[in-house]
Amino acid sequence: MNPGEVAPKAYQAVLGLEKYVQSNVDRTVLELVKLRASMINGCAYCVDMHSRDALAGGESSRRLFAVAAWRESPFFDERERAALALTDAVTRLGEHGVPDDVWDAAAKVWSEKELADLVIAIATINVWNRIGVTMQLEPPAQV
Repeated sequence: MNPGEVAPKAYQAVLGLEKYVQSNVDRTVLELVKLRASMINGCAYCVDMHSRDALAGGESSRRLFAVAAWRESPFFDERERAALALTDAVTRLGEHGVPDDVWDAAAKVWSEKELADLVIAIATINVWNRIGVTMQLEPPAQV
């Protein structure tokens, strides 16, 4: 099923969020966040797409591979680590929400506006992942 064809208004609404975050979140951080959430959610389509997008944007393959083990990796700065930790917490949102230490670490290195935009970015990729996984979207065989 192609959600853009079956529910075009809904698809356009999510696309509006996507355009917003692309204009308001640092591209490097945004691609790391999208890749991490997509890995957690098991969205092969999005892992493929965001890996390719990040590479095209100049990201190193070494850092992209390290996203899977970002906590143990030395390749990410404090802001990126805070964004990745927040991505993990929001994507795996449990009964108790985002832990205070995760939120506080993010609030320490991101302004209030940046943090709000980051949360919207994380929420948006989680919407895309849920669409992709549910509708069993597959990465293209050829790119």
